[in-house]
Amino acid sequence: MPPFASVAAYAPSGVGMLAVGVVAEVFGARGEGLPRFDFALCADRPGQVATDLGVPLAVAHGLERLAAADLVLALPGADFRTPPPPAVLDALRAAYERGALVGAHCVGAFTLAAAGLLDGRRATTHWRFAGLLAGRHPEVTVDPDALYVDEGRIITGAGAAAGFDLCLHLLRREHGAATANAIARDLVLPSHRDGGQAQYLAAPVPEDCRDERLAEVLAWAREHLHEPLPVAELARRALMSRRSFARRFSAATGTTPHTWLLNLRLSRAEELLETTNMPVEEVARQVGYGSAAVLREQFVRRRGVPPRAYRRSFTRTPAAGAVSGSSAPEGSARPR
Repeated sequence: MPPFASVAAYAPSGVGMLAVGVVAEVFGARGEGLPRFDFALCADRPGQVATDLGVPLAVAHGLERLAAADLVLALPGADFRTPPPPAVLDALRAAYERGALVGAHCVGAFTLAAAGLLDGRRATTHWRFAGLLAGRHPEVTVDPDALYVDEGRIITGAGAAAGFDLCLHLLRREHGAATANAIARDLVLPSHRDGGQAQYLAAPVPEDCRDERLAEVLAWAREHLHEPLPVAELARRALMSRRSFARRFSAATGTTPHTWLLNLRLSRAEELLETTNMPVEEVARQVGYGSAAVLREQFVRRRGVPPRAYRRSFTRTPAAGAVSGSSAPEGSARPR
């Protein structure tokens, strides 16, 4: 099925201005060559909506806008402890039942839980409110650590800036790595953070010369993905022992060197498959795999489809005009 083209974000009373900015920046008007989404904010009814900063927000659309959107987002609001109006819950359930993608980040997850859309599923929210969500909705498996949790047509994200991670993940999943990377570059954001990455690191990133060396090594690794890049070599370039390098790497990135390299290689492979006619064997070589078979194995684990099927789904020239189509239904063969 075609990727989503229209996006409706529900703004409750006390909506977070940061959340409004996140979705507006990601799905608002873009430059030439990038998708343009039919994006709209909506509320219980058109008019002014109170925000968490006390600045009123003019919203032009009511709940009827949720009835036609391919992607429906429930934004977080200051009044999340109060159950949403029944009409909102009905509209969210109706959107899901007709096949829309439905998502929320931060305490917007409470709205989806109140609608029953998270029952029997994994979900996340801001770590500070994960216990409250789990206590109010024991039928939901709450992961307090994840940046975002993808359950097919239901996706939830952590607090604040993790809304960017959720939106970029959806773009990568539905529109491909090239589109997600281009929009991330436009917003000066990391192109991809894995959903399983911790919401926050127990230790802050130290700002000393060792971490400057670590940053230089990571930049060097990005330019040498075609090479094997064993951890011992990275540690040597960072002038650290392998053990110290692994510890400092985890403190700085929240993941292991192996996982970081694996995600980097596969993200680069996705972009090459989408934007070039390079044979799969050459793509494998460019990203450091010894053969197309090895790339295929890793790619199927990440995307659920082999590289050639992924290329057929995502190879296209983005139109300057609005994209068209509807979201893929649950159970679709579209890469996940």
